[in-house]
Amino acid sequence: MTSTTEQPLDGTIPQRRTLHDKPRVLSPAEPLHQQLSDRWADPPGFFGWFRSLQNDALGGRIMGTAFLFFLTGGILALLMRVQLFRAENSFLSPDTYNELFTMHGSTMMYLFAVPMLEGFAIFLLPFMLGNREMPFPRLGQFSFFTFLLGGILFYTSFLFHAVPDTGWFAYVPLSGPAYSPGLPLDFWLLGLGVAEVAAIAAGVEIVIAVARMRAPGMGLGKMPILAWAYLITALAILFAFTTLLIASLLLELDRKIGTQFFNPNLGGSVLLWQHLFWIFGHPEVYIQFIPATGFVSTIVPVFVRRPLLGYNYIVMALIATGVMSFALWVHHMFTVGLPQIAMSFFAAASILIAIPAGIQIFAWIATIWYGKPIWRTPFLFVMGFIITFVIGGLSGVMVGVVPFNWQVHDSYFIVAHFHYVLIGGVLFPIFAALYYWIPLFTAKMLNERLGRWNFWLVFIGFHITFFPMHISGFLGMPRRVYTYDAGLGWEIYNQLSTIGAFILALGVLLFIINFF
Repeated sequence: MTSTTEQPLDGTIPQRRTLHDKPRVLSPAEPLHQQLSDRWADPPGFFGWFRSLQNDALGGRIMGTAFLFFLTGGILALLMRVQLFRAENSFLSPDTYNELFTMHGSTMMYLFAVPMLEGFAIFLLPFMLGNREMPFPRLGQFSFFTFLLGGILFYTSFLFHAVPDTGWFAYVPLSGPAYSPGLPLDFWLLGLGVAEVAAIAAGVEIVIAVARMRAPGMGLGKMPILAWAYLITALAILFAFTTLLIASLLLELDRKIGTQFFNPNLGGSVLLWQHLFWIFGHPEVYIQFIPATGFVSTIVPVFVRRPLLGYNYIVMALIATGVMSFALWVHHMFTVGLPQIAMSFFAAASILIAIPAGIQIFAWIATIWYGKPIWRTPFLFVMGFIITFVIGGLSGVMVGVVPFNWQVHDSYFIVAHFHYVLIGGVLFPIFAALYYWIPLFTAKMLNERLGRWNFWLVFIGFHITFFPMHISGFLGMPRRVYTYDAGLGWEIYNQLSTIGAFILALGVLLFIINFF
């Protein structure tokens, strides 16, 4: 919209306005800060907040929308857990279960974790870098609306009875035109593509903010750990999400134009999709994990009342994690028949990446050991993260070993490991960060007693839900099955997991009550 500025004859300060606004002249008697506040204030009301380009409003919108998608994905997970509560259950049909499974994974991976962390970045980085705003507010606004549009496209599929059912990874040929005709996969690919553009746009803005908008005198060696974490994460987003954007475009061309990128009968390769997807997919785990560790490195010194030990080592560990995350994707494909030398390389890389993670964990533990902890809710979630992520990391080293991977591949052991890493490594730090920074976001303190109940219900519910899955996986329960026969020894572990899921959901509900 075109804007004009009129210069009054009496020397008063002109008011910036649009062509549709009435001119307002500010009095020179008003304090300067009041004049600036009036001039740049957001329009009043909800729609004014919704259109605001200020970093606090924009970051809040992204985080709020991502949290709504988190709740939606959680409801889908509860429905699946009810179906698996007992053997030969018919609560959900096979087709409905596959649809919920696909939408749950897609929601959590594409619409919750990364957008939530980017929302934190847009809100917090200006404070940490000594700036008023992010460098390109309109690019941030574009990122938010494309993210929202991507989520709407995902869930519009329910209105057209065209819900995708191929899993959040959409392996071909199952997701190709021969086995998935019609609109379901088109909704999925279109929503995914739009959400990817949103993530890339936010990544560009974060890189520029950290690289070019630091306060005078703030060199790279003086940046907060969280700023380092976001810089590394944003660079990884630019490479990883671009790969998935290209892969989703190629698959849509196969489906609608008749290209044969993934058709082995005509020179394509079904493994090409797996390579392109997991070149994105495994770095995405660390795209979520690295900012979460930045939260932990920020919160731990505050609640143990001493500086963080090993700043330089933690920064080097973050950089190593970001680089090595692109050298691990093949461990998702150990069972497809790859050359031995390739599997040996990626198995070694899968084990070596535990070293930078271990450096950070030992730095946190040492800081806590020499400090005097204050056991408030943010610190409780940090401790829950350390315990849970160590368990998930140990199982990750196990699945990096090729013979063991062959035994547990596509079993519930992988489901347990995956959630220990992502919920333990991402959701716990997000809750810690919310309890720590919500007073900054909203100028209101959350109830500490409810916060402690929130932590214990989430922590206990999580472990009751996912630890038994290690055992059911060892007993042979495969992933992505909507039911199972009685007498296989799986029922008791599924019942525990379902009970734990509802305890976990109760903990999340307490957070919502506490917030409002």
